[in-house]
Amino acid sequence: MSGQGPVGIDELLERVRATYTRVDPRAAYEAWRGGDALLVDIRYQALRERDGVIPGAVIVERNELEWRLDPLGSHRLPEAVSHEVRAVVICNEGYASSLAAASLHALGLRRATDLTGGFQAWRAAGLPVTPA
Repeated sequence: MSGQGPVGIDELLERVRATYTRVDPRAAYEAWRGGDALLVDIRYQALRERDGVIPGAVIVERNELEWRLDPLGSHRLPEAVSHEVRAVVICNEGYASSLAAASLHALGLRRATDLTGGFQAWRAAGLPVTPA
């Protein structure tokens, strides 16, 4: 994107999302149940307290995401075992998670994706949510 003029956030999201396939809540749930996805909730604490959490999802605040999922990093999560981990990043409505997934791609996590519609779509789909 260097060498080009400024872009708005909508265009940036469109460009980022064109580089990978996003997943809907049901597909993310099935991939997690099948052991093929790590659900990563990047919502801030107030939203988790207000709306609840997804059972089995790891909680990683957005400002720590790259450090916690980099398999080569000294601050990585135990689940961040390789660059082949399929991380499904979940924010509140599916916007910040797209930029976060792109950042994970830059670290070599090519299977990283995000949840279309975020946590709100997960909950609307009737998928499991527990109080924080």
